[in-house]
Amino acid sequence: MQKSTKRALSFSVLIAAAVVFGMVVAGSVNVTPRSEAQREAPARPRAAAGIGVPSFADIAEEAMPSVVSITSTDIVKGAGRRGSPFGGGGSQGEGDPFEFFFGPRRNQPRGDDEEHKEVQGGTGFVISDDGYVVTNNHVVENADRVEVRLAKERFPAKIIGRDPATDLALLKIDARRKLAAIPLGDSDRLRVGEWVMAIGDPLTFDKTVTVGVVSAKERSGLTADAATRSFENFIQTDAAINFGNSGGPLINVNGEVIGINTAMFRPAQNIGFAVPINTLKQVLPQLRDKGKVTRGYLGINIRNVDPDVAAAFRLKGAEGAFVESVVKGEPADKAGLQPGDTIVRVDNVPVKETRDLIGYVSAKPPGTRVKLSVMRDGKEAPFTVTLAERGADSTLEAQKGSKGGDESRGKIGISVQSLTPEIRRMAGLESGVEGLYVQHVKEVSPAADAQLREGDVITSVNGKPIGSTEEFGKIVKNTPKGEYLRFYVLRPQAKQSFFALVKIDD
Repeated sequence: MQKSTKRALSFSVLIAAAVVFGMVVAGSVNVTPRSEAQREAPARPRAAAGIGVPSFADIAEEAMPSVVSITSTDIVKGAGRRGSPFGGGGSQGEGDPFEFFFGPRRNQPRGDDEEHKEVQGGTGFVISDDGYVVTNNHVVENADRVEVRLAKERFPAKIIGRDPATDLALLKIDARRKLAAIPLGDSDRLRVGEWVMAIGDPLTFDKTVTVGVVSAKERSGLTADAATRSFENFIQTDAAINFGNSGGPLINVNGEVIGINTAMFRPAQNIGFAVPINTLKQVLPQLRDKGKVTRGYLGINIRNVDPDVAAAFRLKGAEGAFVESVVKGEPADKAGLQPGDTIVRVDNVPVKETRDLIGYVSAKPPGTRVKLSVMRDGKEAPFTVTLAERGADSTLEAQKGSKGGDESRGKIGISVQSLTPEIRRMAGLESGVEGLYVQHVKEVSPAADAQLREGDVITSVNGKPIGSTEEFGKIVKNTPKGEYLRFYVLRPQAKQSFFALVKIDD
């Protein structure tokens, strides 16, 4: 009898222990429903120790008082003038919602000499309590009048400074009171996959909030303007950005602005781009004090060192800024730099990629002397360059008779011919240009892989000038499989010179 009692007691203890253990496990995975008291308890933290979804409502509530709507008006004659290169600040007919959503009504006749208004909308945000507002340059570019709407108040705005290269603009309003400024974060610390929020006025829907993540960093190649491609360093996000969002803030989970919404990719959904806030921090003092940004200029066309460049030029590694071309008469040319050089340091600062050199040089004022360490023919050589002022059309970033004989066509897929007077006129070549005209490039060939196009002019091969199709054919024929041909190419249409590295197929 005592044994039965002990067994019963032991079994009861085991059951009780199992129930307690099950409750603990269920609670740890949120299987147990929360009580009503738990649901009603205030929970204000944006994210629990960095885990879970942040409280976007709290972030939006704090940021909204700093976000403004911007309307820029241009008085024009005849045809319209403005269209954003990014598609970010929708144009609108004043007081006509149909014109805003569906475009200008074509049944409204206008004389070619008749003045009319063109109105463009965008977004901005307050960065200081005394009324400084940041937006995109393309929102206010060429505007005769700019108005800022903050909550239900409207203020005329003065354009303090603009920088087309980074698509940023600084405005000033006089609200006669202290405004709520939004804090600025650190975009360099941003990580792919982090939550972000965009606030703006897409299609005139005031203060629209969209949420997503950082999809990528350091995106470039969005614009066709060579003068601005050097500075492209966009944050990509899937937080929806639409017409009218331009100039609005991209905000992290701490409520800090880490980007300025700038562009959207029209064929796709939820591929938007923002200028990093650290770019604004760099140019803000000049925008505020001088109204524009002046930058140092070397006068070279560069690209990153890839494995092909490293192999063709016998470099030790894939770091540095490879010099595609040197602008005649500019600082780099005067200092002795040549196409085919690779810049590995500037003032003892390592140059791992083109962005390192562009950022360093652009941050220096014109007249500054910088020391460059350059790899040439396998040896490192020093050069000192006095920087000029970068103009609007300067480029500092990489862009990526008889025929040349059966060998060149069959081996690398290219047909070339001598430069005749007719070809020179057709291509718009200057009298001093010598080389071979690319007449045809096979679609599937080493030449096509090296980005050669019909209409290019090959001015040198393996560092030596070329002008004879026979000589060209011999060089191609005698190049062993697996080796590179280094073509220096002029692309007349783009007024661009670059190296095309053609690898002989194994």
